[in-house]
Amino acid sequence: MEEQAVLNEGGPWGGSPGGPGDGDGKGGGGLGPRNPWRQPPGKRGGGRAGMNPPALDALLRRGRERFGGRLPSGGGQTLWLWAVALLVVLWLVGTSFHRVEPQERGVVTRLGKYAGTLRPGISFTYPAPIDTVTPVNVDGIRTVDIDSSGDKGNLVLTGDQNIIDLAYSVRWSIRDPELYIFELADPDDTIREVAESAMREEIARVSLNDAIGSQRGQIEGRVATRMQALLDSYRAGVVIQGVAIRQADPPAQVLDAFKEVSAAQQEAQSYLNGARAYAEQLTAKAQGEATAFDKVYEQYRLAPEVTRRRMYYETMEDVLSKVDKTVVQAPGVMPYLPLDRARKAAPAQAPAEEPGR
Repeated sequence: MEEQAVLNEGGPWGGSPGGPGDGDGKGGGGLGPRNPWRQPPGKRGGGRAGMNPPALDALLRRGRERFGGRLPSGGGQTLWLWAVALLVVLWLVGTSFHRVEPQERGVVTRLGKYAGTLRPGISFTYPAPIDTVTPVNVDGIRTVDIDSSGDKGNLVLTGDQNIIDLAYSVRWSIRDPELYIFELADPDDTIREVAESAMREEIARVSLNDAIGSQRGQIEGRVATRMQALLDSYRAGVVIQGVAIRQADPPAQVLDAFKEVSAAQQEAQSYLNGARAYAEQLTAKAQGEATAFDKVYEQYRLAPEVTRRRMYYETMEDVLSKVDKTVVQAPGVMPYLPLDRARKAAPAQAPAEEPGR
């Protein structure tokens, strides 16, 4: 037993400090095996001598100090539960309450099926992904422009077999947001195609001069009415606010000749307008003379002899005032000169009378 105790004390698995089995190799005069389970003196503490512990070790140490030297039982699970509960609350609040602006409507779909439309204000729905709300602006005016593009342009055939190049725009807005979302895959393309169809139909009913001139406003109104009827049949849920023709010209190949024809037509129209104005002027003058004659006739009926003599004097005065007159006196003939000519001739005749005195 004594021998066994001695072996345990001095063996490689134990021994007193400074003994033969000490890890520093100094016990027993430096003899005996080195203890493999003991760290060298300068490496204890998990790092080099004189250096601070890592940040993770410091964080763990502060956590143990805060909880009285040990972590609470089940602390990790409690934190996870609180985090999950917070996420659930945020999900419910963020996907269940909706604010709809005054110019908007909210289209609600429940599991992909239309469930209703939200009015402006704060509304509540089932959380996503059960309910989904799509806001739609119903007050904004949208515009689709149909312009002349390329060398050929937007050529349209008229009713008198002529061709014009058209450029116009369509203004529209949303009336039923649920129909607008579910019935139209591409609203701009749909409205563009409907506008082209309606415009070609109306232009085919009028002549070239009407299309580029006097009936442009009427054509715009009829096109808007036709478009609205077609879109209502498609259940598009939109309202056509108006159609505006911005360009209506002949093709570029005949544009110069057409300008000359238009200039000639405008000149002919100006002559016609002048003739109409002159005819109206003569008509008004004739009506005035007829009215004056009617008044004279009324006076003639009351006093025929006096009125006849007065009319004779006025007529002679009007006639004689425009011609030279000759007064016949006995025994010779003397020409009658107007007063202004008589005054000019008087100084020349005065010296000739003096020798007869």
